[in-house]
Amino acid sequence: MNNVKNLSDSNKVFYDLKDAIIKSGLKDGMTISFHHHFRNGDAVINQVMSVIAELGIKNLKLAASSLIDVHEPLIEYIKKGIVTKIETSGIRGKLADEISNGLMKEPVIFRSHGNRAAAIASGELNIDVAFLGVPSTDCRGNANGFSWEEECDLLCGSIGYAMVDAKWAKKTILLTPQLAEYPNTPSSITEDQVDMIVLVNNIGDPKGIVSGATRYTKNPKELLMAEMTAKVIDAVGILKNNFSMQMGTGGASLATARFLKEIMVNKGIVASFALGGITQQIVEMHEEGLIKKILDVQSFDLGSAHSARNNRFHTVISASQYASSLKTSAVNSLDVVILSALEIDTSFNVNVLTGSDGVLRGAIGGHPDTAAGAKCSIIIAPLTRGRIPTVVKHVDTMVTEGKYIDILVTERGIAVNPQRKDLAEMIMKAGLPLKSIDELQQMAEKMVGCPKPIPKTNRIVGIVLNRNGELLDKVYQVLEEQ
Repeated sequence: MNNVKNLSDSNKVFYDLKDAIIKSGLKDGMTISFHHHFRNGDAVINQVMSVIAELGIKNLKLAASSLIDVHEPLIEYIKKGIVTKIETSGIRGKLADEISNGLMKEPVIFRSHGNRAAAIASGELNIDVAFLGVPSTDCRGNANGFSWEEECDLLCGSIGYAMVDAKWAKKTILLTPQLAEYPNTPSSITEDQVDMIVLVNNIGDPKGIVSGATRYTKNPKELLMAEMTAKVIDAVGILKNNFSMQMGTGGASLATARFLKEIMVNKGIVASFALGGITQQIVEMHEEGLIKKILDVQSFDLGSAHSARNNRFHTVISASQYASSLKTSAVNSLDVVILSALEIDTSFNVNVLTGSDGVLRGAIGGHPDTAAGAKCSIIIAPLTRGRIPTVVKHVDTMVTEGKYIDILVTERGIAVNPQRKDLAEMIMKAGLPLKSIDELQQMAEKMVGCPKPIPKTNRIVGIVLNRNGELLDKVYQVLEEQ
């Protein structure tokens, strides 16, 4: 740990996580929350749950912003009855496999990032104790997602999801490996929101922030789709000075930025802002003068995390400001959002949560929030993945309703939602390969055949809510292979 400073006038600082949990008043049946800004490098959830198990506390609701491969140890805590309910945006890895196969007695509730923020603020999701790992805080709880100490390069960039938890939780406990001098500014979380600070050896590995979901592609098919998407954005008249944008995390979605950049440079266009999960590509476009400002709810790589620390025009925002449906939020100022899909059906409904086997594979994230808020929402996805169709008659799990999706770009053609005839006309005039969604679905079926129905039981393992908190779909337990 680094030097501890300014402790004489603070009673918030603890050296033992167990002592802090006891003082928080955590009891059986309460709700605890966590953020996932370290993604697969997170060390907080497993650390906290180990101590909770030692204290014998049970029947907890775990409300994490997302759960990833590294959180596999939760399986044992679920089996022991320590965690009996989960609310989250997504689940991956072995934990997802087990839940899909009926691990939990109660269904997992899946919320978008915007709906989670709204539910916390409204009290629908009532957090008793929030455990938030922060790279830097002072002795009173002014915290951010990066360290200013030159000898320590622990950072995760934006802590936009944690900001909501800190504001509304009954008790907020920060975990950190070091204390900064007071006041630690700029502060994403402020001292009036923090009850306790625990000094621990490790909160996460910044290298784990980057994952397969945020990879940079070299795949020719994905590059083709990315180039076509940039041409679509240009064709429908979005590329004007001061337009705004958000890129999804899929390989082709991220690659779209490089092709947009070429068009913007050639036409002398500058964007007003980029929103959402931010990557190095967006940072580079900003530094080159192509994007005026960045609004960052989650830093997707170390380049963007460093930018959040060093650049005053790169602003950390909360999940509420990003996408909450309670009041105005930044997604409603988007001109275009580029999103990926595991499946999209002939009604333009999108699945980003369950795989072709019905097993939980991903996260809702801000998908439905941005699709609903943006003036133009574009899905970029291949027609097939291996021998599995992406464009289908009916998605396995509906995450984003088709009424919010405007355009689908595949390597075999572009489909436009029938409710957006204006966009279809402009794409046709540009000479781009326009097809109906039914044509693309039939094309996919010809290539790989019609997939067999996924064998499932009638037991519900997951409930998908729309961004207003209403029931949208259900995830059923998959049948184990005989």
